[in-house]
Amino acid sequence: MSSEDLERYETEVELALYQEYRSVISMFRYVVETERRFYLANQVTVEPPSEEAGSFVRVTLEDAWVWDMYRPVRFVDHVEVVSFRDVNVETLPPSVTP
Repeated sequence: MSSEDLERYETEVELALYQEYRSVISMFRYVVETERRFYLANQVTVEPPSEEAGSFVRVTLEDAWVWDMYRPVRFVDHVEVVSFRDVNVETLPPSVTP
């Protein structure tokens, strides 16, 4: 496989992922961005850093979709994210349309 073939394949996979995202976004209430991933979820719980736990934040997602082009299954029931960096949680407007 040439580098050109690989680049074309990755472009096609990214386009398919974007199209899937546009199709499913209306099914979710929250957008969650971390340093490593982008999620859509219907329930989000954020546990802020505590003195005894250190400086990390724990985010629990229920009924989620993961933006990851190499993941075979993007719909997941439960996700726990632990991050030492910023985590952005946004509430989607009720009438999000692709």
